[in-house]
Amino acid sequence: MRTNIDKLPVISVCGTVWHPKGGAAGKITPDGTVVWLTGTGGIVYNAKIGDPCCGWAADHLEPGVTVRNKEDDQNQALTVLSCIGNEATIRSGDAKGETGFVTGKHGGSEHLIMYFAPETLEKMNIGDKISVKATGQGLEFLDYPEIKVRSISPALLAKMNIEETDGRLKVGVSKTIPAKVMGSGLGHVGTVRGDYDVTLFDDETVEKYGLHDLRFGDIVAITDADTRFGRYYKKGACTIGVIVHGNSVIAGHGPGVTTLLAAKEPQIEPILDSEANLAKYFL
Repeated sequence: MRTNIDKLPVISVCGTVWHPKGGAAGKITPDGTVVWLTGTGGIVYNAKIGDPCCGWAADHLEPGVTVRNKEDDQNQALTVLSCIGNEATIRSGDAKGETGFVTGKHGGSEHLIMYFAPETLEKMNIGDKISVKATGQGLEFLDYPEIKVRSISPALLAKMNIEETDGRLKVGVSKTIPAKVMGSGLGHVGTVRGDYDVTLFDDETVEKYGLHDLRFGDIVAITDADTRFGRYYKKGACTIGVIVHGNSVIAGHGPGVTTLLAAKEPQIEPILDSEANLAKYFL
């Protein structure tokens, strides 16, 4: 497949391991129950790509390490320019010099999520500086200009299950998700960062599509969803994305999907592939 990878710059962006935030008021579920749960941020030792993203006593759990830059404009660069699969290097603290990679972008909180090995996590602390070799934004499929590429690193593209067939791209995905269950993040413009959420409150739909066993790092297809420039329902469109954070108890929220590929017309054909997960690709 012809691309412009040889024209993509590689640039350093930087943030710090971000402290978790919490609210004294708790969170309200759709049935009116108030709960207090682990949320976003911090270093999560026991949840990683490849693990289930549902079932945790948590809300929007970010697996691995959460990174942010305290300066908003610099954080915009960190979250926009970084792409899934980019190499991340710890620049301070006891784990200085060790490497991991970017696994997700979380909108609203504007966090970048990363994987590091378990032994590295044990040496890390809040405030450690982490740099990313950011490359991938601006990536194009030269023979498929209508298919927009978002937040795919060259390293990830090389590992993804993509096949050219009759003017379309067949893409391996672990799950197919209908656009009707997509919630928080709809209508947002600028899909080079952030995510939008799969809502899991309708038991029949969850069972039909097997959404109860979604995993962190799953490559998924959202059918009838156009997220090239914004996020909206469009019959025949298709979005390929990656599951970046965990489930939620809040109405309209759930596991988050960061866009990787999107087409307005039926040019992407999702093919079920149980190996379509960042853990299978990189670990």
